[in-house]
Amino acid sequence: MTLDALRLDWADGAPRLRSTAALARQGLVTTVSSPAGTAAVVGWVGSARDQLTGARGLLEAYGRPGAAPPTPAGDYAAVLVCRDRILLMRDEQARIPLFFRKSGGRLDAVSTSARSLGSVTELDSRYFCRYLSGNLAQPHTDLTPFAGVHRVLGGEVVELSRTGQLRGRTPRRARPATDPSASTAYGPRLAEAGQQLRLVLENAVGRRMGATTACHVSGGTDSTGVALLAARLLAAGHGGPGELVLVAGRFSRGELAAEQPYLDLALEEICRHTCAARPVIVDADDVADFDDFPHHAGDMDEPCAHAFRAPFWSRLHGAAAERGCDTLLTGCGADPIADANPFHLHRLARTGRLRQMTRQARAWAAGSEQGLRDVVHAYVIRPALPLTAERVTALARHGTVLGGLGTFHRPPWLRPGFARAHGYREAAIAESRFLFGRRPEQSLYDAADYLAAPDPLSWHRAAQDGFFLSHPFLDPEVVATMSRLPVGATFRPGRPKAVLREALADLLPAPIRGRAEKVPFDDLYARGLRTHGDDLIALCRSARHPLIAEMFDVETLCRAVREAQLGMGDAHAWDRMNSSLALVAWLERLTAGS
Repeated sequence: MTLDALRLDWADGAPRLRSTAALARQGLVTTVSSPAGTAAVVGWVGSARDQLTGARGLLEAYGRPGAAPPTPAGDYAAVLVCRDRILLMRDEQARIPLFFRKSGGRLDAVSTSARSLGSVTELDSRYFCRYLSGNLAQPHTDLTPFAGVHRVLGGEVVELSRTGQLRGRTPRRARPATDPSASTAYGPRLAEAGQQLRLVLENAVGRRMGATTACHVSGGTDSTGVALLAARLLAAGHGGPGELVLVAGRFSRGELAAEQPYLDLALEEICRHTCAARPVIVDADDVADFDDFPHHAGDMDEPCAHAFRAPFWSRLHGAAAERGCDTLLTGCGADPIADANPFHLHRLARTGRLRQMTRQARAWAAGSEQGLRDVVHAYVIRPALPLTAERVTALARHGTVLGGLGTFHRPPWLRPGFARAHGYREAAIAESRFLFGRRPEQSLYDAADYLAAPDPLSWHRAAQDGFFLSHPFLDPEVVATMSRLPVGATFRPGRPKAVLREALADLLPAPIRGRAEKVPFDDLYARGLRTHGDDLIALCRSARHPLIAEMFDVETLCRAVREAQLGMGDAHAWDRMNSSLALVAWLERLTAGS
């Protein structure tokens, strides 16, 4: 299934821009025209409540010859056909995809669907090595699964002539770097930082609210905070009347049942702020990871590393769609953005402040209940030598397929010959440079845009749901604010997300504000493997796409599934296995679809 929300091609040398009528009626695509040209925007620019004004503003800003303003905030992919040029662009968060097909130096088609532009018989094996080198590799690189089809990157502007000749690609502007002279002294800075975060986070929530806004509420600090801000804005009459739907998954058994008291408390507090809030509780006891996995993983436009979690998100999406919601806000992104940045330890080490680094690493270890050696390895040594650190770890944890399998290390089921032929090592190096970079403390923020796992599912389901996911914590203004704060304002031993808790101190109920940890979704994952492990192994063994046998040692991959069923491995290793299983399902469905 492809979602071709908009398409640009050329007829008799003239550009022809079209959008899908059904998505336009749902408000997912907006088309505007003026003397400057025509713009088709998937999503929204500026404010989700006024998509027409945002699209017109985008056309006005870029419609002038030679204009190159900063890309505005929003969740969008846009094509602008101006009088003297054509522009393709995406916002920095890169929630909504955009692709183009190129032959020589000329483009012959642009679409939001890579599959609609490519041929299932002409696949680019370099992409699969890039995809398998880490969960962040897929959306921030130019490559796609289809030969000749390329991705417009987040925050990038691609300029074409009116006839489709490629003139240039302007990358997004670099964000301000963290302050290298940041002091670690504690004091009133926490209160000031909380005020700054509160202001920008409230603005980010307000920009994303529609006529009927859904908020995913889990009972944690992040999602509860977003929903409380939305409730306050509605109660204050922000942007006119509206409704707030609070979507939550209920688990009455297993580990996740322990979250129920916090969820009930969160819903009660949100409803206290506005009578426009409607809780929608979704019974999730019968949901397990990997439910209907061939469908969720195979029908995507590209392989999706997090397709195993699609059943849970689909249940929540369906509940929001039934209530007519036009946007769904989440708390995704708060972990890397709203918490203290641990990679400041790397900055101290590379600038020679070793005593200061050691002192802060001890405080970090005490506050996070880790050993000093573990903290230094994770935030100083590994960012400096990521591939070497993984090799050493692999040697120390040998004996199983999943043992020692880190973020970039070649999975043992990926055949060495395929990896050498199609650049796996080069892909792993490129991915490690992106994730850590010359300044790992800044790369953490750059990589955060690609950590929100439900986005490919949201895009895949958009036509039936009528909305996209949106993540206020990943708003460029929020990211820039947090990246400028000194360590002294963000780090409190034993108190994660100290600035966020300070920012929402007057809103969050005390039990939620004081939470240090949430129950992870390990139970959902373990249940999925117990239930579907044999089916996943059967899927791998019965796969017929020729690339699967060329790429994978299938029996080794099946052994990894067995080990994961027994609880062996860790989060990194399971992520690598999940990515590979999703790729198998995707290639099999690609063959069936052709």
